Amino acid sequence: MRKMAEPKGVIDLSALLNIVKSIFVYKPHISPGADCGSPDERSVYSDNDEDQSDKTGNNNEIEWEKILDSVRSSEIKNHAKRSGENGGKGLNKADTVNKPTIVIRRRKKAKNTETEKRYTGLPGDGCAAIELIKNGMVSYSLAANIEYLKLKFYASKNQDIVLREFKIAQKIEACLVFVDGMVDTTVINQFILPQLMNAEHFVNYSQANIFDYIIKNVISIYQITRLKDYDRIIHQILNGDTALFVEGCDEVLLVESRGYEKRSVESPKTENVIKGSQEGFTENLRTNLSLIRKIIRNSKLISEILPVGCKNKLNCALVYLEGTADPELVKEVKRRITSIEYDFIQGSGMLEQFLEDNPYMLFPQVVSTERPDRAASFIMEGQVVIICEGSPFVIAVPVTIFHLFHTSEDTALRWQYGMFIRLIRLFGMITALMLPGLWISLVQFHTEMIPTSLLLSIVKMREPVPFPMVIELLLMEMSFELIREGGIRIPGVIGQTLGIIGALILGQAAVAAGLVSPILIIVVAITGIGNFVVPNYTLSLAIRIGRFFFIFLGSVLGFYGITIGITVLFVLMCSMKSFGVPFLTPFAPKTKGNSDMLIRKPIYKQLIDGGYLKRR
Repeated sequence: MRKMAEPKGVIDLSALLNIVKSIFVYKPHISPGADCGSPDERSVYSDNDEDQSDKTGNNNEIEWEKILDSVRSSEIKNHAKRSGENGGKGLNKADTVNKPTIVIRRRKKAKNTETEKRYTGLPGDGCAAIELIKNGMVSYSLAANIEYLKLKFYASKNQDIVLREFKIAQKIEACLVFVDGMVDTTVINQFILPQLMNAEHFVNYSQANIFDYIIKNVISIYQITRLKDYDRIIHQILNGDTALFVEGCDEVLLVESRGYEKRSVESPKTENVIKGSQEGFTENLRTNLSLIRKIIRNSKLISEILPVGCKNKLNCALVYLEGTADPELVKEVKRRITSIEYDFIQGSGMLEQFLEDNPYMLFPQVVSTERPDRAASFIMEGQVVIICEGSPFVIAVPVTIFHLFHTSEDTALRWQYGMFIRLIRLFGMITALMLPGLWISLVQFHTEMIPTSLLLSIVKMREPVPFPMVIELLLMEMSFELIREGGIRIPGVIGQTLGIIGALILGQAAVAAGLVSPILIIVVAITGIGNFVVPNYTLSLAIRIGRFFFIFLGSVLGFYGITIGITVLFVLMCSMKSFGVPFLTPFAPKTKGNSDMLIRKPIYKQLIDGGYLKRR
C-alpha cells in the first residue's frame, strides 16, 4: 500500500490519516466521458500556516469525521460497483494512474516560502476529499459536499433546506440544493430536473466539460454561474439560487430560480404629489433597480451589489452614473459599507446610521426617498443611491440642506409656481422651528414691542390661566406631539380623524377649563402646520426637537437667547459635512453647481452639474 508523507501545518490531518490509512479509497469515476474540466493538478492556497478553519465560517463546529465516513462509504460503494462491472478484477489501471493530484500550498507569514503536501487521490488517501472543503472550496466528492451542507445548514432541524439527490442522464450522481420558499418551484420542476434526468439530452455528450455541456445544451435558464468558493455559494443559495453539485466536479452551477413573494408597485405612502409619477419603491431589490433603469436608460448607469451585516448578509445596491459621480465619493461609500461590522442590518434606516459622518448632529446627513423619479434625479446630479433589500426607502449621499426640502413635484411645475411653493415651504420650516421661542421671548421680555391693544387682549385672556407662560407652552406642545404620534400609529382613516378632531376637541376643552389661553392655541397650531409642510420626515423630526431648544433659550434670555440659538445653528450647519461635502453647498462655500437650489429659473436656463458635490 502506498504511504503518504506526513503533512506539515495541516489541521488535525494526522488523526484523520490514522483512521483511513488502511482503507482503499479512490476518487469516484464518472460515467465514460464525463469530465468537469479540472486540471490534473488542483491547488488550494491559504494565506498562512495557522488554523484556516474560520474561512468557511464556524468550521470548528463541523464534524469532519462524519463527512469522512460519508465519503469513505460512498467511494467504497462505487469501488464495489466498478469491480462488478470489471468482472471482479478490481480497479482499472486508469482509476489508479490517472488520479489528479491535490496540492495544498501554505504560505508562511514570516517568509515567502511555500510548503507543499501532495495528496494523489490513490487508495489510502481519503482525507483528500475533504481537504478542499476545509479550505473553503468545493470537493470533488459529492458525498463530502452533501454531508458538509447538511451540517452547515443544520438540515436535521431546518425543514426548508432541500437537498435533492438524483442522477444526471440516469448515470452521474448529482444533487440540487435550495431553500424552499425562496425559489420558484416551477423553474426547478420544469426547466432543471427534467432536462438533467433525461438521457436523451446527453446523447451527443462526449469527453467535454460536463458543466459546459449542461449550460450550452441542457438547462434553458438565462442566468447560470460557476463557483468554487463555499462562502459565495452558500450566500447565493440563501438568496434564492439553486446549486447543482455533480460527482467528481470541484465546482458548482448556480441557477437563477428566485421566486419568493413580493409586493407589487404602488403609490408612495409618504411623498404624495399632485402632478408627477405615482410609482413608489417596493421591498424587492430587483424591482427597485428596474424602476430606476426605466427612467435612466443609460449604459453608464452602474449598480453594484454589496452584502452588509456580519450574519444576515443583507444585499445592498450602489447605483450611480459613471462619469458623473465623483470616483472618490463612490470609493468612500464602498469603504464605509464594507467596513461595517454589525451582526444584523435590517434596512436602509439602520444602514444610514452607520454611514453618517457625525452621529451626534441633529440634522440628517443622508436623504431618503421612496420615489423612483426622485432617486433618478439624485443619480443624474452625481449622487450615489443605496438600495437595501427589504426596504421601500432608498438613501442618497451626499446631501445638502437644499435636497431636504425639495420635492419631485418642483420640476413638474412651471418655474413661477415651483418657486412660490418652495418659498412657502421654507417659510413653514422657519416658523415651525422658531415661532414658539419668539412668542415666549416677546411676551415675557419684550412686551414694549407688542401693540397696546394686543397686549391688553393677551393679558385678559391669560388672566384665568394658573401656569407660567413657559409651562403653558410646553404643555400644549407635548399634547400636540402626542396627538401627532397617536395619529401615525393608528391605522387608516381613524388615525387621520384622531389627528384633526382630537386636536380641535383637546384645544377647545383646554381653553374652556382655563388651562391655556386661546392665543397660545393659535401659536401651537400654526407651528404644527408649518411642520407639516416639511417634505423630508427626518428633517421634520430635527425641527420638532430643535424647537424645544429655542423655547428654552427664549424663555431664559429672550431675543438674546434666540440670537444665540440662530448663531449656533448656522455654525453647526457650516461645519457639518456629508461624505466630505459641506452641508450648505453651493452657498457656503460658494461653488458653481446646480442653479435649481432655492430660486428657480425657467427650465431651459437651469444648470444641472454635479461638480458641487465633490468631496472637500
